[in-house]
Amino acid sequence: MNVGRARWAVTAVFLVNGCLVSSYLARIPSIKVEHHLSESELGIVLTLFGAAALVSMQFVGGVVARTGSGRLIRLALVLLPILLAAVGQARGIVQLGIAVALMGLVHGAVDVAMNAHAVAVERLRGRPIMSGCHAAWSVSAVLASLVSAAVTRAGVDIGTQFVVVGAVLLIAGQLATRGLLPPSADQARGEKRSPWSGGWTRPVLIFGAMGFVVMIGEAAVISWSGVLLHESRGAGLATAGLAFTAFTACQTAGRLIGDRLTERYGADVLFRGCALVAVIGLTVVVAVPLWPAAIAGFALLGLGGSVLLPLIFSAVGRVGGVEAATAVSRLTTFTYAGILIGPAVVGWVAAAVGLVWTFTGLLPLLLGVAAKSRLLAGRSPKEHVSASTLTSAER
Repeated sequence: MNVGRARWAVTAVFLVNGCLVSSYLARIPSIKVEHHLSESELGIVLTLFGAAALVSMQFVGGVVARTGSGRLIRLALVLLPILLAAVGQARGIVQLGIAVALMGLVHGAVDVAMNAHAVAVERLRGRPIMSGCHAAWSVSAVLASLVSAAVTRAGVDIGTQFVVVGAVLLIAGQLATRGLLPPSADQARGEKRSPWSGGWTRPVLIFGAMGFVVMIGEAAVISWSGVLLHESRGAGLATAGLAFTAFTACQTAGRLIGDRLTERYGADVLFRGCALVAVIGLTVVVAVPLWPAAIAGFALLGLGGSVLLPLIFSAVGRVGGVEAATAVSRLTTFTYAGILIGPAVVGWVAAAVGLVWTFTGLLPLLLGVAAKSRLLAGRSPKEHVSASTLTSAER
């Protein structure tokens, strides 16, 4: 098996999946207008996507163990473009809800499968790749947002956009998946598989709690950073949006170099150092009452937080052993729950104590995550093949 080719293939899968999902997310305001949805109706539609994804995540680990993550990824990257087009062509809230729910189901499955595949590539390659994969997803989100903004200004309706985007990414997805590893790379062989409800081990629960905190923080920045700058730091509306821009740009930059830093310093050292950088950034945000300082603080928060989630995914893959896919599916449940409920939780707390104090409350949580960095020590185990036997082309 060509592990070097698989590394770039799974990275491309992250990029294609990110483009598909982000294209949908970027046009949510247009969907609301086109279908004349109220806030509560839109909330139901958005909840259907997230809830369906969470449900499918509970079953994917067992499927990957039996059939391999590559097969599931290939199927998902056929279905997702079709479902994206179906969302664009939906007529009425019932059709829209069904299409969005089905898209959420498939997205939840491919989210687990592509992370499990990246874990398998890391194990066989003997070198980290997870940060680069997550960087590809970050880049795809930016690309999809820019394209969606451009076509919206040009007056292109969502139906046309989603059909065209779906067709392009259907082809791109099939090209990307050609280099994925065979099923044997991540199938559970010679071991007793846990039932679909298994996998909730103590290490997975600890890593899941860490991932949940990281994603709560990211959700807070995505949804509330601009509000904090505008209402608490005196920034204008146009300037307030720079907080999220700075966060995203630095997060992407950090992920692009994260794998090299992991190799050089080790996962535990890098995790601890980056978590502390994130803490410093958040401290600047809440302690300095000037909007330029807050933007700089969000940039540091993005840079420091950039590698935390990829490193947690890699660590869960290691502790999961032969059932790495099941462990990854459990972790994904935590992280997805964090990004889903994070904005609402921040809003509820902010209504009681104020937004600045709410962000301040994230500091001890981030410090707690940093304190668990020792759990990430150790290198990925290698199954079936030793990294020392790989040819230079395969690396």
